Amino acid sequence: MARMQGAQRFEAAIQAFDEAHQRDPRTEKVGGQSYPKELLYAQRLTDWVKRLAPNPSEELLLAARCQHIERWKIPRQNFPAGRKGYLDWRRTLAQFHARRAEEILAEVGYPPSTIQRVRSLLLKEHLKADPEMQLLEDAICLVFLETEFHEFAQKTPEETLLRILRKTWRKMSPRARQIALKLDLDPQDRALIHKAVAERSQ
Repeated sequence: MARMQGAQRFEAAIQAFDEAHQRDPRTEKVGGQSYPKELLYAQRLTDWVKRLAPNPSEELLLAARCQHIERWKIPRQNFPAGRKGYLDWRRTLAQFHARRAEEILAEVGYPPSTIQRVRSLLLKEHLKADPEMQLLEDAICLVFLETEFHEFAQKTPEETLLRILRKTWRKMSPRARQIALKLDLDPQDRALIHKAVAERSQ
């Protein structure tokens, strides 16, 4: 496997990532059929990266495909409640995702330079200064708004939602914000986004 190069090596990495995603015990229904949640997430994130960048780099596509690899192995409830516990959980997850990605990329024969670049993207190093990192962050935010926010909003107080939306908005580039405002969303979700954006601009 270490001798693979080019398209063969890339496809082997994507297949390995997706095989890991397939093992997610959590599922989501789409069109009446259940799919592993992290497989859907990886596909959606990849699609958004391609929409935002017609010719994305190989490293960017790899990072998008393994952004949440084996996320279910470190559940939120393993950490204390509250903001500190949440931040500790997110940091632990980021390091775990980066380590698993490194292992898989090394197994299929990627050089250290590629592995380090994917790791940097997964750890969100140099956000705002790195165009590819910003594009990946834009894609992450758009996946959240388009496919995750509605369910999240059903069980979250409005003030908390507004705070999260304002934080999400700060992470996004001006281009991604314009795209977000045109997403086909539930009217109540759209109204919350507009409210959050309006309050932020005051």
